[in-house]
Amino acid sequence: MRKRVAILISGSGSNMVSLLRDMSDRQHPALPCVVVSNRPDAGGLAKATELGVEALAIDHRIFKGDRAAFETQLTRTLEEHGTEIVCLAGFMRVLTPGFIERWAGRMLNIHPSILPLFPGLHTHARAIDAGMAIHGCTVHEVTTDLDAGPILGQAAIPIEPEDTPDSLAARLLPMEHKLYPAVLRRFAAGDRRKVSLLG
Repeated sequence: MRKRVAILISGSGSNMVSLLRDMSDRQHPALPCVVVSNRPDAGGLAKATELGVEALAIDHRIFKGDRAAFETQLTRTLEEHGTEIVCLAGFMRVLTPGFIERWAGRMLNIHPSILPLFPGLHTHARAIDAGMAIHGCTVHEVTTDLDAGPILGQAAIPIEPEDTPDSLAARLLPMEHKLYPAVLRRFAAGDRRKVSLLG
């Protein structure tokens, strides 16, 4: 049986698209069951629909800062769709420990740095400012420690002398689009060996 995957987004969903396209392979060990955004205007919702996947919005603003109530609705939606694996793909909400523990060992995230370097925000600027020769991205299991869960895959690219945070982010994105599907394919098959890619 193929594992049922929900993808959580907040924006354009470029990593979501790469995951959905990869799961369109009938030999893939997972299949998408729903895409959920916390923003009704997220561009990724229309893209998911175009790819034949149900796409829903749960607007976090209507919960007026009640994070637990928002997550209760999100959990209900995921459970109604039989979700077995949750993939965060540009989901810009901080999740509570209760939600994370509910999906422990079944929730993945992609982060734009070579963890444990540069957890948190502004990773591209921080890598350049630190004089790094390489930069990259990491897919990891989500735990209650920020960007510190078990690492399942990493990709790396060189930092060029003329790079800006924006140009570095743009050059890294195609590697994100390769890494995340490769990790999910392996993870859904029960294989937690690390995926490594070089660009």
